[in-house]
Parts: sequence; structure tokens; C-alpha cells
Amino acid sequence: MRLLTALDLAPGVAASLASLIERLRPTARIQWSPPANLHITTKFIGDWPDERLAELKTALARLPARAAISVRIHHLGFFPNPHAPRVFWCGIEAPGLAELAAETDRATAALGVAPEMRPFSPHLTLARIKDRPNLQPLREAIAGLPELEFGNFTAPAFHLYRSELRPGGSLYTKLAEFPFQS
Repeated sequence: MRLLTALDLAPGVAASLASLIERLRPTARIQWSPPANLHITTKFIGDWPDERLAELKTALARLPARAAISVRIHHLGFFPNPHAPRVFWCGIEAPGLAELAAETDRATAALGVAPEMRPFSPHLTLARIKDRPNLQPLREAIAGLPELEFGNFTAPAFHLYRSELRPGGSLYTKLAEFPFQS
């Protein structure tokens, strides 16, 4: 099974981002993320054997205790750059999130998962970009937005998800929740 760890979005923030996607969708023929799939990935684990799921859950449950994470969703951008974009994203500001990602990376590396080689860059993937579509109408729509603040919330936990590739996008199933200290 294909796994990842992530933070869920608060309902109000998810609704704000769903409205943003609906507003921008007509401006670009790109692969928009279904709003229900939006999450903040902290570690992409990849393929994991079913018979070792309990071992992985135990390792994740042993991560150091931490306070809930305050999350601010703001700004929009493109990876790897605006000139040759592959991903359209929304930025994340969340003190403590990089530490959670690093600790998750170390815990999963101890179980044989390849450690992340790139620096952690928290974001929400709003769309994936294939080919070379005309993105000028999207850029103009972004410039016309009244603001680039999409909400704040406090994440009380992180989750282990199974990601199943399906026609039209991935299906995410929550397998475990790991609460932060209150």
C-alpha cells in the first residue's frame, strides 16, 4: 500500500480553499485537486507492506510529544518555478511543522524508508500541471484576488493515510491518528 503522513485541514479552511479552486478552475486546463483531498503532507512514505503496518504505526506513535500546531494558509505559487511549473500550490506557515516532518523522516528511515533528500517545503497542492498550458489567465485571476490569506487553524493531530491512485485522482483513506498534546 502507498502511504503518507499529513495534517488535516480545519473545515473552514477547507471550504475557503474549495471556493478558491472553484474560482480559479475556469482559468486553466490543469489537473485541479479535489478539495476533499487537500492535506498538508509531512512525509511521503511510499509503498509499504501490509504486514508491517502495525510496526509503522508504533514508530509514529513514539514520536516526541508536542503541542498542537498553529497553521496559517496564505500565498500562492508554483513548483519548481513560475517559468516551468509542475505544481500550483498554496503556502503554509506553521511553527513546529518542519520539526514534525524531520522526526517523521527519521522514524520512518529507521524502518527502511528512504530519507527525504530535499528540504521540507510545506504547501498544499492545488493542482498539478502537465504539458505546457497557457497559464496567463490563471496568473491574471490570482493578481485579481482581493487577498491571499485563506485561513488559520490549530492542528490537534497528524494522520497516517493510504493513497490509492485512481482515474481522476487519488483516494485518501485515514489509517491512524496521532494526537498532539493539548
